[in-house]
Amino acid sequence: MIRLLVAACVAVLALPSLAEDWAELKLTSEHPIEGMHGGNLSGLAECRGALWGVSDRDDDRIYRFDRQTPVWSAQALAFTAPPVPESGLPWGLKVRNWAASFVRGGELDYEGITCDQAGNLYVVSEAHAAVLQIPTAGEPQWLNIDAAMVRQARASGMLLNFNALFEGLAINPAGDRLWLAAERERRGLVAIEKQQTMWTCGRRCVLLSEAGVEMQPPQVPDPVALPRDFADLAWFEGKLFTLERNAYRICRRATDTGEVERCWSFASEALQPQRRYDQPFGLAEALVIDAKGAWIGLDNNNTDRADGESRPIVWRFAAPQGGWSANP
Repeated sequence: MIRLLVAACVAVLALPSLAEDWAELKLTSEHPIEGMHGGNLSGLAECRGALWGVSDRDDDRIYRFDRQTPVWSAQALAFTAPPVPESGLPWGLKVRNWAASFVRGGELDYEGITCDQAGNLYVVSEAHAAVLQIPTAGEPQWLNIDAAMVRQARASGMLLNFNALFEGLAINPAGDRLWLAAERERRGLVAIEKQQTMWTCGRRCVLLSEAGVEMQPPQVPDPVALPRDFADLAWFEGKLFTLERNAYRICRRATDTGEVERCWSFASEALQPQRRYDQPFGLAEALVIDAKGAWIGLDNNNTDRADGESRPIVWRFAAPQGGWSANP
């Protein structure tokens, strides 16, 4: 017990020194979105020459954003998802997700979207721990994922709690390796590989499983310690980038281990008084990384910002000095 307490104290004491290395990203624009049927923007992807979004309240559509004006227009791409395959989640979790859908809407609970270089889009269903492929032509199909993925994730302490399952995903350009981010308690990263018609664990599925809490940044009024979390994933130039909602940061990580390499904060811009929401948690849920910067989308949970803005918001941040691959 004493050893555990000492280790915990050392970890906490180390956090300020790490935080000092987080360069602040610069906000260059923000874009309210009109026309999202269910609101609640929960994922972003750059694909087919456009920026796409997904809502955790809409089971039958994703959105292409018209960005010709500062206020974006959401144009729906409607589809019908086939029946969800069995993933190995326990009966109790599935029943709670089913019951929650009658209150909030969105039985499938899409929480992330990504795209490969062929233009195939992929969305992750948090409620079912499943991934739907929306091809450039033809009907959407659920990926055939080995049930060992969910077993290994749960054995590592992830996917145990209601509304804390997979929150984001990313795929490599070739479309044959896919990463999933478990949200919290425990948060983690899982990777699967395409083997003919099935997606399997390869050497292992679980790259990272991490428990614990972390203090909110000092820009938060009355900051408290909250569970470490992942809100989305992005792939860029051979690296994974995690959106860490409650810490108001983006971190670059190794694709084979999930090991953090460098982080950048967006707290100073996000927590300007006029941009604050009366919510205990961060609301950033969507991430795209490109050479010139980052798109970060907010799931405002149908609440108003301090300045009265009630629509979903996407922020544009400039890339850090030296680019995303630079080291401190």
